[in-house]
Amino acid sequence: MQYSHELEFKVRDYECDMQGVVNNGVYQNYLEHARHEFLQSRGISFAEVTASGINLVVVRAELDYQKSLLANDRFVVRSRVSRVSRVRFQFQQDIYRLPDECLMLNALVIGTAVSREGRACLPDFLLPILEPGYGS
Repeated sequence: MQYSHELEFKVRDYECDMQGVVNNGVYQNYLEHARHEFLQSRGISFAEVTASGINLVVVRAELDYQKSLLANDRFVVRSRVSRVSRVRFQFQQDIYRLPDECLMLNALVIGTAVSREGRACLPDFLLPILEPGYGS
């Protein structure tokens, strides 16, 4: 798969559980941060979008855990985003341990925007960053 963004991280000790591996919920934090940084890299501020009355929300998340990250592991989150319907988009995200490029997790995160009026929408500012998919 071709990715449109990647972001490197390092596991911090406190992200690990009693078994010595990254707690499963922490992976969602990694993925969310990578999505926000992706938007920022495209000139879209998550905070400014929210302040304007549009909320970008996750409506579904599928995470397939392959292997576990450990304390001090370096890894990269690679992402791509595409449109999947009139009002929904998806982030396909994979986590690879570095430097061996071992696949640790596959994720599919479906999102939408919710207008000030509470309706699902796909704002114009998102359209340029969405890879072809829906309707193409």
